[in-house]
Amino acid sequence: MNPKVDFYFENNERWQKEIKQMRALALDCGLDEVLKWGCPCYQYNGANVVLIHVFKAYCAFLFFKGALLKDTDGILIQQTKNVQSARQIRFTDVKEITKQKKILKAYIYEAIEVEKAGLKVKLKDTSDYEVPEAFQKKLDKSAALTKAFKALTPGRQRAYLFYFAQPKQSQTREARVEKSIPKIMKGKGLND
Repeated sequence: MNPKVDFYFENNERWQKEIKQMRALALDCGLDEVLKWGCPCYQYNGANVVLIHVFKAYCAFLFFKGALLKDTDGILIQQTKNVQSARQIRFTDVKEITKQKKILKAYIYEAIEVEKAGLKVKLKDTSDYEVPEAFQKKLDKSAALTKAFKALTPGRQRAYLFYFAQPKQSQTREARVEKSIPKIMKGKGLND
């Protein structure tokens, strides 16, 4: 146990029993406990394997390379359609964790084997994502905008594409594109 992480387990009244049980499981599998992104993270030889995080409706194990796990019990959840690598196992009661102890350990051990083997999740290229029509029109009209967008990191490009595609109304999509063009031209990401 890493004392730097203790606060996470002591300060969470809603999920305290559940996350303490999850902590014990992860540590029992021989993983190192560190603090990452404000959450307990469990590593094998410095590589992130699984993270504990809490939400209003549930707490979860997040497997960083969960997409590579076999999921023989059908319990892994992809948070959103845009999440490529990570998968969650969600809990709403400590009894669920206790009941699935052997299964959860098997998933953790499989995730460790994925790390030992050096496996990587093949991520989509930005070109695999659809460019929203409102943005495509702007790109077609401006070589400078196209050049500036292509100069952004793939993560920044995807963030803009997701942001532009989210609204249901075309007016809102167009407004987002217009508002973002100056940032793109400056080489800045959506949240920079």
